[in-house]
Amino acid sequence: MPPWLQLMLDSLVPLLWAALVFTIPLTLMSFALGLALGLVTAVVRLFGPRPLVAIARFYVWVIRGTPLLVQLFVIFYGLPSLGILLDAFPAALIGFTLNVGAYTSEIIRAVIASVPRGQWEAAYSIGMSWSQAMRRTILPQASRVAVPPLSNTFISLVKDTSLAAAVTVPELFQTAQRIVATTYEPLILYIEAALIYLALSSVLSALQVRLEKRFARYGGFLEART
Repeated sequence: MPPWLQLMLDSLVPLLWAALVFTIPLTLMSFALGLALGLVTAVVRLFGPRPLVAIARFYVWVIRGTPLLVQLFVIFYGLPSLGILLDAFPAALIGFTLNVGAYTSEIIRAVIASVPRGQWEAAYSIGMSWSQAMRRTILPQASRVAVPPLSNTFISLVKDTSLAAAVTVPELFQTAQRIVATTYEPLILYIEAALIYLALSSVLSALQVRLEKRFARYGGFLEART
């Protein structure tokens, strides 16, 4: 067996373990929390009072206007200057959550705004309150439109978690870096890590297609495509 192949086989288990224990949980938790934050931010920007709207806009402006890596450094390396000490994983989780929240808020805001005003009027005409109309009429329609961009955000997040290596989270990429430090084979190990990310992204892309087709049955997207 070629040495490079043996090295890839030997390092496969620790890389997959790092992905299972750190990369995947970090991705799922960050996306779930970020999606909730994005929904709240979008609703505030669309329907909130002016002071809250200004705060929400400022939050989105700052997060979208600065690099994710810088945000992680500020949280993990910068906050200790103020006496706020965070472990690596919680710091990464906060950073990714804030980042996902800003981007998903723009997606959610756009899809809610795209629902025709007549849907609101129809909901009100049968006695629904604002919250009932939002929950039962607007969000179900908006969610079908939001599936593709939110899915793309989720897939991008899987790859972006590699930046957590910069704040010492022992996820997939940092595990590859540690193996490189002992084997001195960066090309092989980084290609292997890239292939694992590619496999994860490919699986998620396939799931995204199936999810879009399922929503298309009720939203007319397949007819629009064809």
